[in-house]
Amino acid sequence: MARSLLDVDDLTSGELDTVLDRAADLKAADDGERPLADRTLGMIFEKPSTRTRVSFETGMTQLGGHAIFLGPDDIHLGHGEPIKDTARAVSRYVDVVMARVFDHADVVELAEYATVPVINGLTDDAHPCQTLADLLTIREQFGSFDVDVAWVGDGNNVAQSFVLGAAMAGIDLTVATPEGYGIDADVLKRAAGLGGEPETTHDPDAAVADADLVYTDVWVSMGQEDERERKLREFEGFQVTTDLLGDRPLMHCLPAHRGEEVTDEALESENAIVWDQAENRMHAQNGLLVWLAEQA
Repeated sequence: MARSLLDVDDLTSGELDTVLDRAADLKAADDGERPLADRTLGMIFEKPSTRTRVSFETGMTQLGGHAIFLGPDDIHLGHGEPIKDTARAVSRYVDVVMARVFDHADVVELAEYATVPVINGLTDDAHPCQTLADLLTIREQFGSFDVDVAWVGDGNNVAQSFVLGAAMAGIDLTVATPEGYGIDADVLKRAAGLGGEPETTHDPDAAVADADLVYTDVWVSMGQEDERERKLREFEGFQVTTDLLGDRPLMHCLPAHRGEEVTDEALESENAIVWDQAENRMHAQNGLLVWLAEQA
């Protein structure tokens, strides 16, 4: 099997540093380097996206390669044919596959049967590419990972990958969620094995008290629209406002539901580094794509 990235802890801590270093070098480079010339990325989308599609497609162009978009109307993943057949056939055409799907088991099966690297562009369980961008942004902002971060909101897929990435990087992390919306026990166990299980609380004010940076994400993720009213009630008090944020930098993986998990004022403040974070999706993924090519 080729090396794939289904969650961030598929990398070792040393490999994570290497990918981030490669991303930083590519971001700073202005020498016309095209390390993925004539390489093709197949992009499988069950879930729509702005940042994932544009960042991967533009990134492949910058690296000298080409990206093919395969949306729900272009490919019948697991419906028109078995996932294992899609994986084996697409592997004969492209050099790497990125899949943004609902069920994490689907991307696991893709990686099992593909003969090229598979990158998890997001599943309901994990979002490792976002974590790579988050870590790159934190390192740029603070110069190191010697930082205290507070996650405020839902213990969703973004939070779970970030918990693992923070553990690998040595970031001190506190996670504040409403009861019943915390990080999965398996993820906490994996983080502990990596040396950095986060502190957990149900009190947003306590979480941010010693924080250098505050991170939040939507409360109602794609596909959870029928849970909207209930979650808005149960997440009362977890909104990131300018008062909660103080003078700390604010991160959000976007898109934001302004007026729900974060106020418009906080997102538009000088403390928000969300646009640097969004840009770093492309640079972090470029670093990953080049690193995976080097492993072949």
